[in-house]
Amino acid sequence: MSVRAADEALVFLGGDVMTGRGIDQALAHPSSPELYESFVRDARDYLRLAEGANGAVPAPVTPAYVWGDALAELDRAAPVARIVNLETAVTTSNRPWPGKGIHYRMHPANVDCLTAARLDCCVLANNHVMDWGRDGLADTLATLERAGMRTAGAGPDADAARAPAVVPLPGGGRVLVFAAATESSGVPEDWSAAPHRPGIALLPEPGAAAAEELASRVAAHRRDGDLVIVSIHWGGNWGYRIPHSHREFAHRLIDLRGADLVHGHSSHHPLPAEVHRGRLILYGCGDLINDYEGIGEHDGLRSDIGCLWFATLARGTGALRGLRIVPLQLRRLRLGPADPQARRWLEELLTREGRGFGMRLRGEPDGGWVLAPWRP
Repeated sequence: MSVRAADEALVFLGGDVMTGRGIDQALAHPSSPELYESFVRDARDYLRLAEGANGAVPAPVTPAYVWGDALAELDRAAPVARIVNLETAVTTSNRPWPGKGIHYRMHPANVDCLTAARLDCCVLANNHVMDWGRDGLADTLATLERAGMRTAGAGPDADAARAPAVVPLPGGGRVLVFAAATESSGVPEDWSAAPHRPGIALLPEPGAAAAEELASRVAAHRRDGDLVIVSIHWGGNWGYRIPHSHREFAHRLIDLRGADLVHGHSSHHPLPAEVHRGRLILYGCGDLINDYEGIGEHDGLRSDIGCLWFATLARGTGALRGLRIVPLQLRRLRLGPADPQARRWLEELLTREGRGFGMRLRGEPDGGWVLAPWRP
C-alpha cells in the first residue's frame, strides 16, 4: 500500500469501461446475444474475435477476470476514490433505442464484475448508458445502487442527473463527482434528462458559457475541504486533436473554481494531459475495458492499450501534487502488462502531443510514467 502525506488525497480515474457485448457473453450470466448492428448480429461474435486474435477466453470467467493486473495496481496505490466512465447499460431490457447503431448491455447478474474493482463512482453521462431505453437506464441505476456504487451524470429527472456523487474522504472532506456529456460524443439530444423525464446530464457544446453554468452548480454544493472532479464525455472516438472549445471549457471551469480536476473521456485511446493553474485536465483517458480485440487498428490508433490514471491532489486546495500513469493492454478480454511495442507507441503519442500542452512523460522504475513539465 502506498504511503502519502496527510494533506494529500490519491484518486483513481479510469476511462471507458465497456462490459457489454463480448465481455458480458464471457461472464457467468450472459444476456441474450442478439444485436442490432449493421455487421454483427450476435454478441458472441465479439468473444470469438478476441479469441481469434489472442487465444481462448476461459468462459465463464470470474467477476475479477477482466480487470486482471489492474486490481493489484489499484490495491498497491490504495486510492481514496475509484472513478470510471461506465459505458454500458446494466439491464435485461430487450428494447434497443431506435435508430442507434450500437447497443451495449450487461446482465444485472454480472454486476459483480464491477464490484470486483471496488469502484466508488460510475459516471453514466455517455452515449451508451441508454442504449436499451429509459427502462434500461432505470435498471442500471437500481442495479448499481443495490451493489453499493454511486453514480453521476444520469438519473430519474434532471436534478438527479446533474447532482454530484459524493465520496467521503478519510479524516473528513468529500470528493464531489459532477458528470455531463456533449452531443459531439454521440449522445442523442432526446437522452437529456428533464424535470419529469429520466436521462443524462447533457451539456451544450463546451465553451466558456457552459463552464460558467456548471461552475455555478458546483458552487451550490461545494463545502470547504471538498475536492471537485468534473467528468465529461466529449468529442469523437478517434484522433488526438483537442478542440479549442474543450480547452476553453476546462480552463474557464478551473478559473471559476468549478473543478479541481477535469476527467475527460470518449476517445478510444488516451489523449494528452494538461496542467492549468496547478489543476489537472485529462482530455481523454481512453478505453480501459472493451471488446474490440480482433477488430484491428483505426488509422494507426489503438484501443487495446488502457491506462490507470492516479492523481495526487492537495486536500483543501485541489492542486495537483502528481500524476502517475500505468499502461495496460487487453488480451483475451483481460488487462495485463502492455508489451514493449504497445508501451512505445503510447509513450510516443502522449509525448508528441503533450508538447503543445507543455507536458511530457517521465519513466519510473516500476514501469509506470509520471507527468512532468516539457523540457526541450
